[in-house]
Amino acid sequence: MIRSFAALGLPLCLAAPAASQTAGTAQAARFGARESVQQISLSPDGNHLAVVQPDAGRGAVLMIADLVKGGAMKGILRSSGKPDRLTGCHWASNSRIVCDIFMIQQDAVKLAFTRMVSLNLDGSDLKILTAANSPRSLGVAQSGGEIIDWGPEGSNGSLVMTRDFIPENTTGTHLASSREGLGVELVDATTLRRKTLEQPKGSAVEYISDGHGNVRVMGLRPERTSGYSGDTINYFYRLAGERDWKDLGALKVGGGLSAGFNPYAVDKTANLVYGFDRVDGRRALFSIALDGSLKRTMVLSHPQVDVDRLIRVGRQQRVVGASFATEKRQVEFFDPELQRLRNALGKALPGKPLVTFVDASADEGKLLMFAGSDNDPGTYYLYDKANKKLEEVLTSRPQLANLALASVKPVTFPAADGTPIPGYLTLPAGSDGKNLPAIVMPHGGPGSRDEWGFDWLAQFFAARGFAVLQPNFRGSSGYGDAWFRKNGFQSWRTAIGDVNDGGRWLIGQGIARADRLAIMGWSYGGYAALQSSVLDPDLFKAIVAIAPVTDLETLREEARSYVNFPQVDAFIGRGDHVREGSPARNANRIKAPVLLFHGDQDLNVGVGESRLMAGKLREAGGKAEFVEFDGLDHQLDDSAARATLLSRADQFLRVAFKLEP
Repeated sequence: MIRSFAALGLPLCLAAPAASQTAGTAQAARFGARESVQQISLSPDGNHLAVVQPDAGRGAVLMIADLVKGGAMKGILRSSGKPDRLTGCHWASNSRIVCDIFMIQQDAVKLAFTRMVSLNLDGSDLKILTAANSPRSLGVAQSGGEIIDWGPEGSNGSLVMTRDFIPENTTGTHLASSREGLGVELVDATTLRRKTLEQPKGSAVEYISDGHGNVRVMGLRPERTSGYSGDTINYFYRLAGERDWKDLGALKVGGGLSAGFNPYAVDKTANLVYGFDRVDGRRALFSIALDGSLKRTMVLSHPQVDVDRLIRVGRQQRVVGASFATEKRQVEFFDPELQRLRNALGKALPGKPLVTFVDASADEGKLLMFAGSDNDPGTYYLYDKANKKLEEVLTSRPQLANLALASVKPVTFPAADGTPIPGYLTLPAGSDGKNLPAIVMPHGGPGSRDEWGFDWLAQFFAARGFAVLQPNFRGSSGYGDAWFRKNGFQSWRTAIGDVNDGGRWLIGQGIARADRLAIMGWSYGGYAALQSSVLDPDLFKAIVAIAPVTDLETLREEARSYVNFPQVDAFIGRGDHVREGSPARNANRIKAPVLLFHGDQDLNVGVGESRLMAGKLREAGGKAEFVEFDGLDHQLDDSAARATLLSRADQFLRVAFKLEP
């Protein structure tokens, strides 16, 4: 039985469009609205939900839903987004909630900071959970801590969290602390009482617990003499019930692909750690025994793609399966009960094959789940095992209700050298798929890939009559080392060649008209959109680039003040590809009109890269428009900004292609 909590009634991000707005502007407002559920969690007793939803402007609000009283909602905590951002909230107990706050501060360089707060179910007794600095502290911790465990049995309301210890000035006092580095504390979320579980270590970067309050794995990453991060993380483990550390193995990082065992989760009952390593050039899931034998077992691999996700449920975050993405994402459950439930849900929720377990009550008697598809943005459900009831809780994008959304079809097309390139084709609902204006939309990363499912960008342009092709070009992750190559910057000719071949395929199939073919991308996708015309100036007739990399040397220099500079430096590499593969250095080859978008607080790709690109295009006599968003970072997490982006891009393409508004 499926029942809806009608009382939840979350407010939408945007008001209904005014009648005077064009159809494109109205649709841009709907598709650009942020998801109504940005993060959601279930209380230990299963009686309440904590939901982070968009608030006015770029803000967010924490809403509490009382499931016992029909789902009545109450807002108890807000952030403005200027600069504080509420990013996620979880339950320390049935009456106490812990939330993460993110902000960007501008000093000599832009720095991201996080802080953690706790508050009661009714919003009272708000406290800063992150350890406060002493007036003698010789610095400020950027990280406000990370919850790695909800503590040992019986520690209701406590949590195990990391802490960056900052040393203190010792001048004139014997009371100053010299402790420095990442440690672990057991913290009471109400009283703020703290107990150090792991003394800080200067090179520590990671701790993994067993879900019951015991830290079993530690990662140390020694610095270079320059102060930058090293390329190796040395992992150590403990025998059950002991304190001494033993060698687990080393993980090489930097330059794109890691090498070695990367631990993710400890199973206390089985006394092992799950993690990923490579087999025959692809990522696979392994377990290693923590009993001293270090017995290594392959748990799951796939011959074509990487196994890349663990499936975990419950407050102990126990591992119940793993997943990988071929044409569509697939899950292999290790837990027979959840596999049976997943099969039953497939029948109860036809047309929503993308099912994920989001959270669970402490006894796992109630499960919070999400289900969606390519043309369904998704719905959150609560499943009660005792009465076998599945109740609808919240929809992800209520703004898109009653709109006919497009289906997404997995496709392959041939690259110039004959290699089949996988991707996804989205055609306007009801279209015959012929002679359409079309967009090739390469993904970001480049160490990423597109998957089958709902995509608000592709769906908006399909609703506006465009065909959209999303290629997983060589340089994408998920298909193994050989496909990733040296990454999409160092191997840009192959990656961008595949992207361009996708455009040629659209024309050759009769899907796109040659005079109405555009390219659009975000981040690396924006780079690919610009660089595509450096490689073939006549293929695309319009270019839209969002937060793009435009100069590889500039991207390198942006990282120089950060500890990961050596890894960024190695990822970009040295050689002729830096000049040849930088669109800003080859702006004179770009013939098509260009529209750029960028937030001025972008930490991933500096806004200066779009400013540089716009200037270089104009110097070369090209057509360039640039929209800069004040106070936003790489994700442009603002409904009004996203609506502006969609509306302006739609208008830009319609002018370029001489289409009706």
